[in-house]
Amino acid sequence: MKRGEYASRGPNPHEVISAKEFELPPLGEGQVLIEVLAAPINPSDVLTLTGEYGMLPPLPAVGGNEGVGRIAKLGPQADAWAIGELVLLPIGSGTWTTHMVADSQRLMALPPQGDPLQLSMLSVNPPTALLMLREFVDLESGDWVIQNAANSAVGAYLVQIAANRGLKTVNVVRRESAVAAVKASGAEHVLVDGDDLDKRVSELTGGAKIRLGIDAVGGMASERLARCLAPAGTMVSYGAMSGEPCMLNPGTFIFRDLRLRGFWLAQWFRTATPEKQFAVFRELAQQVAQGELKARIQTTYGIDQISEAVAAAAAGERDGKIVLEPNKA
Repeated sequence: MKRGEYASRGPNPHEVISAKEFELPPLGEGQVLIEVLAAPINPSDVLTLTGEYGMLPPLPAVGGNEGVGRIAKLGPQADAWAIGELVLLPIGSGTWTTHMVADSQRLMALPPQGDPLQLSMLSVNPPTALLMLREFVDLESGDWVIQNAANSAVGAYLVQIAANRGLKTVNVVRRESAVAAVKASGAEHVLVDGDDLDKRVSELTGGAKIRLGIDAVGGMASERLARCLAPAGTMVSYGAMSGEPCMLNPGTFIFRDLRLRGFWLAQWFRTATPEKQFAVFRELAQQVAQGELKARIQTTYGIDQISEAVAAAAAGERDGKIVLEPNKA
């Protein structure tokens, strides 16, 4: 058994993590042994390794916050589960590992016909997209939503979830080379960011009122996105990919009565009941299993390649997610 472990943090995340052998303790009451099938490497995972994320585990730690696996062995009082059952791993449980022991009450069964690679990305990006569309503005079929960083994993899920709800999206990217990938994810309307973004958005939508904007870039991109919103609209910020603070002209917000909200999935996990969390996961799992939701995958790595995998995930201009298959030869 091996896992991706790190005992320090630093600016070069791939240098602080490596595959290390370990032994698991005997199964306790209600516990199960899981063979991990797939676990993605998210931007938050990379920031955790550099020490820049908003929530850091104590060291030493095992990387990975989400993934899927199959039950390999049952402990005492865990007979409600079956060996071979496909399960969603507990969020934040250190999923970059070939095997793990988990409390069976924290597991959720997944559709057996689902693709493990796609299901492994269920816990972070899809609920982020779903909740930002659902929690802030009461949207109806036919309404418009605008987002930047549309070529991100969250952006691709947001396009698909919005379409499933009958919503229309304006999808903004920072470079022309990203347009094709966003359209491949199902987006109809894709624009490259720029100073005249609001004018081009108005022309594209026929002057439709856009009541929800989703910002993951920060810097002046926040201001350009805000200018596209209708009076009394809401902008939700969930990231700062530019590395710059969210910059907004006070007049844009004051004179048009706009709202600025922040969203962090970790905070939602802290306040949402387990029942509410599982309800969201079940809803999304069915859509993934039925092929209604999917993400681009650039490549996969085995656990012995964890350093290379993290380096690939941290690199810019990827064309899809980096996913770890810990038991891959």
